[in-house]
Amino acid sequence: MSLRLTLAAALLAAATSGSALAQDARRGAELVAPCAQCHGANGRSQLPDIPSLAGQPADFITIQMILLREGLRNVPAMQPFAAGKSDQDIQDIAAYFATLPPGPPDDRRPLDRALFAAGQALSGPRHCATCHVSDYGGRAQIPRVAAQREDYLLHALTQYRDGLRAGPDTQMNGAVQGLSDADLIALAHYLSHRD
Repeated sequence: MSLRLTLAAALLAAATSGSALAQDARRGAELVAPCAQCHGANGRSQLPDIPSLAGQPADFITIQMILLREGLRNVPAMQPFAAGKSDQDIQDIAAYFATLPPGPPDDRRPLDRALFAAGQALSGPRHCATCHVSDYGGRAQIPRVAAQREDYLLHALTQYRDGLRAGPDTQMNGAVQGLSDADLIALAHYLSHRD
């Protein structure tokens, strides 16, 4: 188990232990105004390279926000928003986004059947559904990738492949190792069109 995974799991456990108010989506709705500027009022991002958060598992958002707050994940644009957030604030924001219906952004590009088929063919041998589940809806600390912004998926997949980003462990890096740019484009298109 990697140090990042161990620390992230410990932070998540500490944030969610023993609190009767572990997650309060109504309170989270009151805290998300700054988030909506980039991630969308309905949790569906309309900005390039910014992920949609609607329907993401609450544990996934919680752990990502804790990693950002603690400086273990480097996303400069997010630092001011994560800094100083209490564990309760993070859990409530995560609970709110988890309650929103997921779906594609309004500006999703049209389906390209050949690209979709190429991405689908890649997803099986790469075992994408093993962690992200068969509908790619995510679970627990694993993100929802179905109907995510295509440009964001391509950006994230490229960063994983090129070693510029790691999750709590290196499974994603290994899953995309050796894929070409064309492969990543196809995979991102396929996942973004999984509703």
